[in-house]
Amino acid sequence: MDIQAIRNEAEQAANQAQADFLQKHGEMAYCGFAWVNVYVSRSNSKEAKLLKEIGFKRDYVPKRLNLWSPGDYKGQSMDVLEAGARAYADVLTKHGFRAYMGSRAD
Repeated sequence: MDIQAIRNEAEQAANQAQADFLQKHGEMAYCGFAWVNVYVSRSNSKEAKLLKEIGFKRDYVPKRLNLWSPGDYKGQSMDVLEAGARAYADVLTKHGFRAYMGSRAD
């Protein structure tokens, strides 16, 4: 498994989803945060170590890692951030990870 190639694919998907959302809807005024959660068998497993190589951190929930704000968008629009996190999680899921988008309002 080439984790860097998966990361590149996921980042491209996140960036494209964010750009598509912005083009279609513009920057919404609803502020918040979005991230990707990945469930692992252990936080020191081989798959967890691979995810940590690409920026994932241990979560407060056992056996879960997270990556906040995937993609290049640096604004606060929760809708745009969710689109990017969802696309990133979809790519990880395609490659066999248990990945989900998470979000909350500010």
